[in-house]
Amino acid sequence: MGLQISIRECDGVTILDLRGRSTLHTGESDLLGKQLRDLVSDGKRKLLLNLADLTQVDSSGVGVIVEAYISLDRKGGELKLLAARGRVREVLRVFRLLDVIPNFDDEMQALAGFGPQGCSATASN
Repeated sequence: MGLQISIRECDGVTILDLRGRSTLHTGESDLLGKQLRDLVSDGKRKLLLNLADLTQVDSSGVGVIVEAYISLDRKGGELKLLAARGRVREVLRVFRLLDVIPNFDDEMQALAGFGPQGCSATASN
């Protein structure tokens, strides 16, 4: 399965629900990178990547996450990770991203790190 990205908003936090895989050979990492760059260009400064249904990530996917993290940090924004599991968690651990990028197992805890909560309608890609 290729990468599917659903986007929803919760009180100023843009949540990207990722499903499938983010790898170089399928070009899915490029799709994720473009989506993240577009959101940052549109002024989004609080991004949460929900990785619960992401089944695979390689170095290209990791690079996209790092690029988004650095870009947001330079603009005074934040990127957090949610529910990395299995192989995805292991890859992020090997690249030491879990030591650098705030990561959570619970969505409400992740959102609390951004400030007050209140979810609104969802949008989907």
